[in-house]
Amino acid sequence: MRFAFADPPYLGMGKFYAHLHPEALTWDRIETHAALAERLMAEYDGFVLCLASVNLAQILPLFPVGAARIGAWVKPFASFKPGVPVAYAWEPVIFRSVRGGRETVRDWVAENITLQRGLVGAKPRGFCRWCFEIMGAGKGDTLDDLFPGSGAVSAAWAEWIGGKSPLPELPLEASA
Repeated sequence: MRFAFADPPYLGMGKFYAHLHPEALTWDRIETHAALAERLMAEYDGFVLCLASVNLAQILPLFPVGAARIGAWVKPFASFKPGVPVAYAWEPVIFRSVRGGRETVRDWVAENITLQRGLVGAKPRGFCRWCFEIMGAGKGDTLDDLFPGSGAVSAAWAEWIGGKSPLPELPLEASA
């Protein structure tokens, strides 16, 4: 089966990646996210789409009712920003799962954010593994990391399917 992991610049946050990629600011348009949602549904058996909690109300309607579910990445250790009275300590994940008859997986995961990965938003290994579980992915499947960034997702996938990670050992995630 074919799976996709999509972690684009979140709607309205392209400025954080503009210095790294010339098309980062196109992700500040809802139309760009709509095209991605259509692609995920048309081309993949299962998928994960990462997004910000402030964008859930805008992004979820891009998927037909019943085409996907919402999961939650809860961050026990998260950045607290000065002047922000309520911390952004969770992120929604829109996903489509395949393959019944396997062990039940929670629709949420608690994993700390990553630190010192060189890229804002790099995903922790435990989060990636949970994403593979909720999609129902396994050996013999393929995964397209649509926004490779730090390479953490591809490294976690290589470990998940029993291969050798293409990256050296990644730094440990932050401790709570």
